[in-house]
Amino acid sequence: MTAVSGTGAGTESEGAGDFGRLLAGHRVAAGLTQEELAAAAGVSLRAVGDMERGRTRGPQRRTVRALAETLGLDAPQTVALDRAAQCGRPRGTRPVPAAAPTRGPAAPAPAPAGPAETGDAETGDAAPPAPLVPGALALPRDIADFTARENALALLAELAEDDRPAHPRVVLISGQPGLGKTAFALHAAHTLAPFFPDGQLSLDLGGMAATPLSARDALGQVLRALGVADNAVPAGTEERAGLYRALVRERRLVLVLDNAADESQVRPLLPGSGPAVTLVTSRNTLPGLESVLRLRLDALAPGEAADLLARIAGRERIDAAPDATAELARLCGYLPLALRIAGQRLVARPQQPVSHLVRQLAAEEHRLDLLETGDLAVRPAFALSYRRLPAESQLVLRRSALTAGHDFTAAVAAAYAGLPVGRTELVLEQLIDAGLVQLATPERYRLHDLVRLYAGERLGADEGPEAVAWARARAGDWLLNRAAEYGLRFDPDHATADPDTDPDADADRTGPPVPLTEAARWLEEEHPEWLAALHQAFAAGRHREVIDTAEAMHWFSDRLLSWDIWAEVFQLSVDAARACGDQLAEAVHVNYLAWTYVTCLHRYQRGIDLANEGLELARRIGAREQEGWALTYLAAGLRHLHRHREAIDAYHRAADTFAAVNSRSGWIGRLVTLRGAANCLRDSGRAEEAVESRRRALAGALELVERWSSPLMHLAAAMTAHELGLDRAALGRWPAAEKAYRQALTHYAEIGRPDSMTKTLTELGTALIEQGRAEEARELLTEALTDLSADGPRQGRRRTG
Repeated sequence: MTAVSGTGAGTESEGAGDFGRLLAGHRVAAGLTQEELAAAAGVSLRAVGDMERGRTRGPQRRTVRALAETLGLDAPQTVALDRAAQCGRPRGTRPVPAAAPTRGPAAPAPAPAGPAETGDAETGDAAPPAPLVPGALALPRDIADFTARENALALLAELAEDDRPAHPRVVLISGQPGLGKTAFALHAAHTLAPFFPDGQLSLDLGGMAATPLSARDALGQVLRALGVADNAVPAGTEERAGLYRALVRERRLVLVLDNAADESQVRPLLPGSGPAVTLVTSRNTLPGLESVLRLRLDALAPGEAADLLARIAGRERIDAAPDATAELARLCGYLPLALRIAGQRLVARPQQPVSHLVRQLAAEEHRLDLLETGDLAVRPAFALSYRRLPAESQLVLRRSALTAGHDFTAAVAAAYAGLPVGRTELVLEQLIDAGLVQLATPERYRLHDLVRLYAGERLGADEGPEAVAWARARAGDWLLNRAAEYGLRFDPDHATADPDTDPDADADRTGPPVPLTEAARWLEEEHPEWLAALHQAFAAGRHREVIDTAEAMHWFSDRLLSWDIWAEVFQLSVDAARACGDQLAEAVHVNYLAWTYVTCLHRYQRGIDLANEGLELARRIGAREQEGWALTYLAAGLRHLHRHREAIDAYHRAADTFAAVNSRSGWIGRLVTLRGAANCLRDSGRAEEAVESRRRALAGALELVERWSSPLMHLAAAMTAHELGLDRAALGRWPAAEKAYRQALTHYAEIGRPDSMTKTLTELGTALIEQGRAEEARELLTEALTDLSADGPRQGRRRTG
């Protein structure tokens, strides 16, 4: 890159007049008199009058800042006002420190000038050094359609206001390829130019080149741009750095160091003191660079992305297709480089609608091909960073493209990469420093959508189908083993799992089984991964593995009734059972699927049909327990369709069937049928009968808790107590309802506050309001709302597109 020489002299009389007109215009717009402006800004009334009439050629910067703050000007308005004031400030003519024309060390800079040499006494501004070499390292042109980054620009503007900073001002601008770091730095340098009249320089350090520019050569270019003759540039890096620091000690200039490779390349180019500002851009975070202000750029917000497209392709065209524009921005990953390319493609094809480009980009296999126009392209931007990575880092990046979720842990990436977890975590941290991986949470990582596509391309090109299939199979085995292990933690018949059956050999966990809360959290957070592995196992014909994993999940599914993935899980297990010819497994999993449609999806008729299918199959093979569950789910679907008589009959038949089943599942089934029958009684207006039936059900649930204090038993007791509260509320017995709801909350707390607990909090709040305890209710309802906001509906969150 190149950069700017010093600011030109301009026509000072015109600039001074501009300042007066600008000031008067802003004052009138603010509705202030000259007296009010003077008093508020701490300036004399005469000074304000002289400035507006053009009698004061150029007020001090601190005066301009005080006026701008009083007038409420934004950053661009303040810069314009200061630029106009600068044109009216007389300049001195002291010479620039000259280096001796010898091969020895450069001559020291002359002593600071005395008061008579410092220029305008009124402004207090020092006379500038001689101008920079014209055209040497001049700033490239600013981009007229630069969009967003207002907060970062405001921060730099605030930084630039300090005339006498205590320490040199160095700003590191980092982020992944394509974020527009260079464009931002150059735009900032142009914006800040009025604050730095001694010049603006820009130098490309070639950080992504095979051989980046050395610090010595970079210093040579900067020194020559500052006016040092070729034969006066010292030979060594340290000597050049010393001369550079001496030359910029009193200069108000901006230096853009673009595309830095590492810390050692940048350090010699940083001033030791003085008012200069250095803007460093790098794809790497340069974590070893000390005492710098770090600005890490991110992708644009959706609205900002649409605005950038509008500025490039035309506001009218973009505003006419808001939905297509929003989808175009998403397909570009809100990445400025991709958005610019998309905008330029629209400009080059004015006859095509935005939706046409959206349709083309929707095909992932062609997206990176389409995100190229002229000399702008996304793929080469990623390739530059990828080629500089060590082989192990390249491997982890490629294999991370196999993950199914929006984000992933180091353990999941390790399963795909075939590396130890600890080593994978270190590599992921290095990839963050390289700008190719992002930190989603303190323990989870993510790939930008376009980086994921590029990593997937490299996976196919660098490894081949056999290696990819091996990686998928290995990770899939690990994921399904762990999902089954953790799912069984909620099965009352597997409450004490074998602690030695941990599929993660790297963790070397030898203690007791993982806590329930940790198991639940893993199953929730990693569900995109294990669900994708379940699909892959089915596609590979590993049907027994699919059945076993789904079986391990079915008790855990009771904790997350609003999750929409259970239909997907249990449909896979039903299909796997049929593929195996295992009729008992088919009956079991058809029942699970019927439960899903009735309880989770609220598609009651479909649930009834599946329950009848399971009932017929269970009777045909003599599976009494599955016959009882099929009748239970049949009754639940009928109840929701308000067919209460049929539902009660089905519940009674289910209870009779379970009475002949001597197992824990049978005892739980009898409890469920009591609860269901009570629900039907309440729904059909027989609340008193419902209360009595529910009391018997709650007594049975508490007996199960005493016999097997497992999460499932506590959940059954919580749900039964909650329903007893509803029964009592239907009769207007609010104190008794409150007691039942609080009993439900006690059992919910024992199992880690599942999402169904929010309903009990809400009903308890209603009971309190009915008793005149509104403030207490408000606190409870606020807690319920907080839970809903934090968790949201548990839906499938696999990565799409």
